[in-house]
Amino acid sequence: MNDQDGILPLFTGVGIEIEYMIVDREQGNVLPVADEVLKSVAGEYVNDVDDGPIAWSNELVSHVIELKTNGPAASLVQLPDQFQLSIQHINRILENLNGQLMPTAMHPWMNPFLETRLWQHDSFEIYDTYNRIFNCRGHGWSNLQSTHINLPFANNEEFALLHAAIRIILPILPAIAASSPVSDCDYTGLMDTRLEAYRRNAESIPSITGLVIPESVSSQDEYQKIILEPMYQDIAPHDSQKILQHEWLNSRGAIARFDRNTIEIRVLDTQETPAADIAIASLIIATLKKLVSGAWSDTCTQNKLITEELAELFINCVKDAESSVLRHRGYLSLFDFPDKNCEARELWQYLLEDYESTDGDEGTNTRGILAHIIREGSLARRIHNAIGKRLKRSRLDETYQVMCDCLVNGTLFEGID
Repeated sequence: MNDQDGILPLFTGVGIEIEYMIVDREQGNVLPVADEVLKSVAGEYVNDVDDGPIAWSNELVSHVIELKTNGPAASLVQLPDQFQLSIQHINRILENLNGQLMPTAMHPWMNPFLETRLWQHDSFEIYDTYNRIFNCRGHGWSNLQSTHINLPFANNEEFALLHAAIRIILPILPAIAASSPVSDCDYTGLMDTRLEAYRRNAESIPSITGLVIPESVSSQDEYQKIILEPMYQDIAPHDSQKILQHEWLNSRGAIARFDRNTIEIRVLDTQETPAADIAIASLIIATLKKLVSGAWSDTCTQNKLITEELAELFINCVKDAESSVLRHRGYLSLFDFPDKNCEARELWQYLLEDYESTDGDEGTNTRGILAHIIREGSLARRIHNAIGKRLKRSRLDETYQVMCDCLVNGTLFEGID
């Protein structure tokens, strides 16, 4: 850590953010009371509150609440328990409002055109501007819950190394983290419906999302010129007061946050328990360390891979998750993978076998969780298997109630009887 300005060097800290839906206990419909949850702790309507090492905050819509590390964490070891305590705390508050938290990345039967309720308190002008420009009453804005990983960089060189590595790993993240096979009370044909909605939510201004996979850049200045400046120029006619012309307008799958010297990974679906989210984050970070170190491939080679080709791999994983076939020898060679093609699950198994925890005893539990996910399939696959080929509403309801139980109990989803 830099004592003068508090900037953390590469891989010396991590920030985790996890979003959850609030639903009513009887029917499981979305319940827009995030403001009341925050008020119950703060005594007034606020945007965020502290719950020890975890902070809670509002999001665009009032049925979603975000839990996040209260500043950068030096280790992942304690995070599952810390998130779990906050989840249980929020659920106790929600009992008085006839509500509970629901995990996964999309509410399976929410009608966003009828049920969306935007946040009405501080920062409302930001959400109101988004709504005016993009119309936020749709799945792409009001029914997306994700886990974000924030990783620090201390200088331009570390930024370039980290950005190149993240750009390479992004396409296969839906293969391990997909949790959204259902929308509008039916299967969508995609394992990661959230990301399909996400990549289309700002189509009227394409530069905001790009191809989800960021363009190749070699410096912070180049990032400003290639990614941020065109985006600001394109939205300016719709945003004369410059309310949205900030780094967070960028909706790519990973975005630079120069205001806090981090890159934020945004393509991970929320899992059924924070232990799973943190385990996935741990494997991602371990893989990024290998990519940054040059153990498998150097940064120059990583940056040469064409964005459109990475985007194609990404879209395939959005559709089929762990069953997606990766037919790109150049891509696989960046991980020193021995074969010319493979299913995404095979690549994740290969990365798990190479996984080395730097957090002592955390490694054993993490490895077991990851082995379960890779063996049994992504959460999306397990949800699909539990409901069955023909989706029945009663089975859907039961499956997602079990998911709520997994969240409050801190257990992995293994199906329903």
